[in-house]
Amino acid sequence: MSKHKLEYIWLDGYKPTQSLRSKTMIVDDFSGNLSDAKQWSFDGSSTEQAEGNASDCLLEPVAVYPDPDRFGGNGWLVMCEVLNADGTPHESNGRATIDDSDDDFWFGLEQEYTLIDTDTNLPLGFPKNGFPGPQGPYYTSVGARNTHGREIVDEHLHLCLEAGLNVEGINAEVMAGQWEFQIFTKGAAECGDQIWVARYILERTCEKYGVAVDLHPKPVKGDWNGSGMHANFSCGAMRDPGGEEVHTKICEEFGKHIQEHISVYGADNDQRLTGLHETQSIDKFSYGVSDRGASIRIPVATIQNDWKGRLEDRRPASNGDPYKIAAVIIKTTKKALA
Repeated sequence: MSKHKLEYIWLDGYKPTQSLRSKTMIVDDFSGNLSDAKQWSFDGSSTEQAEGNASDCLLEPVAVYPDPDRFGGNGWLVMCEVLNADGTPHESNGRATIDDSDDDFWFGLEQEYTLIDTDTNLPLGFPKNGFPGPQGPYYTSVGARNTHGREIVDEHLHLCLEAGLNVEGINAEVMAGQWEFQIFTKGAAECGDQIWVARYILERTCEKYGVAVDLHPKPVKGDWNGSGMHANFSCGAMRDPGGEEVHTKICEEFGKHIQEHISVYGADNDQRLTGLHETQSIDKFSYGVSDRGASIRIPVATIQNDWKGRLEDRRPASNGDPYKIAAVIIKTTKKALA
């Protein structure tokens, strides 16, 4: 009988930004069904999630994906939420903050990240001394002078697709060494599950190349773009019947809850949301058609489709928790349409 290897993945308790953790369980047989993934425990005192005298925390499986990079077809990625020993959600459990994971809400998250040379601690493409040429040629670039890390990015893409993640595209971003992948999902819980598992696969892939992944929203100070996680979203009312009034009401409602959104849109986001580099200032709110300097961009495709479609909240940072981001977007949208 062949053994099956289940990689349990969870988020630790580090603040203000959590890190991914994982460990492997070996079982004699596994169907690949979530219902067959057992609850497990770990030492929370080593992950900032418990005290040493009461250190047990529980891993509750919430999603299972094939692991395409390990164990010859008998590997699985098991995304978990963290529970206290009594079975209640741990305070670090962002998934537990989702009050409504309505599949009527569709999400397309654009995850930006920066690949870091661990010898220089600089983005790939940055010289050891000084800086590369100014921004301009790196976005969607082709060629060795402007494109850095493509072999990692392509490998990550293929692994995500083989794992069953709904990746819709990738591209090089505005700063050298900066990249992006996009994932489309339905519901807040699935949105968070797939983004976190894609981040895990990216981290593990980069380990093989000795390259680090940086999700900080402003990895390089100065005249360089930051890293965001633009959140495209829609609900049934936006898609049908749609209409300018519906989309405007939602944008106006978002403007009433600036701090509620910013509080879960990622740490150090003030370094990115400055009003420069295609951003609106963190303490202001604006929306506009095709406006990449607005808090919310109304895509031209939505207008062309008779105001039926999506909105793009451009404020979430690359290090934000997708569970919390999707949850607050649903909450505010439902207020607008109540």
